Amino acid sequence: MNEIYNKCLASANYLKSIIDAEDAIGIVLGSGLGELGEEIDNATVIDYKDIPNFPQTTVPGHEGKLIFGYLNGVKVLCMKGRFHFYEGHDMNTIVMYVRVMSLLGIKALILTNAAGGVDRTFKPGTLMLIDDFINFMGENPLTGVNIEEFGTRFPDMTYAIHPEYHDLALQVAKEIGIDLRHGVYMGFKGPSFETPAEIHMAEVLGASAVGMSTVPEFIAARHCGLPAIGISCVTNLAAGITGEALSHEEVQEAADLVKEDFKTLIKAIVAKM
Repeated sequence: MNEIYNKCLASANYLKSIIDAEDAIGIVLGSGLGELGEEIDNATVIDYKDIPNFPQTTVPGHEGKLIFGYLNGVKVLCMKGRFHFYEGHDMNTIVMYVRVMSLLGIKALILTNAAGGVDRTFKPGTLMLIDDFINFMGENPLTGVNIEEFGTRFPDMTYAIHPEYHDLALQVAKEIGIDLRHGVYMGFKGPSFETPAEIHMAEVLGASAVGMSTVPEFIAARHCGLPAIGISCVTNLAAGITGEALSHEEVQEAADLVKEDFKTLIKAIVAKM
């Protein structure tokens, strides 16, 4: 068997000895959005450091804990922190948790992130449902020998965003009165924020928001046949739009402002998936 598959299988088997995540909803909490994890009932908390082969998180706002339990009565498996390309991980490490969740038998995956707004009608605190994505990270998690146990050599990306769950999220937001915008997410490698020229390029190419994660996970989820949707919390307008300098502290502060709407939206979506 493939070495990467064996590592993922070892992680999954360890987790299966502790939790039963079959048909759970997987949720990945991005920068500043980890508070949702505190609302999970009957929670089993597992540190990443205790999971075989799992890397450690190094970014503020990413605690490095896997939380299993119930959210609004629905079984969930929540990642409180993710791994990034800019931390020095390779792509297989970045998407390892997606593959492990797939082996655990989760039903669907909700990816969240903090993002810079390219759409000039956005403002800090805007929530954006991801319609599609542009991979500008210079790498693909499927590069190398194909792992047949997960999927085909050339997976189609037409429906990398699951259309039914995407439409469900929009409908739920409308029902509960949350202004959920939608658009295209463009992934950069980071860790430096994008230049004004790069943001102008992203705008020309059709991006609504930019960030440093999520794209590899979407690709890996599609490869595994795992239905996925994504929601970005726009924490700032991207470089060159306002003329102001950017910081990670600003990202976390803006995420804090919208956390209640974010938690309400995710819980409502999970309840209907």
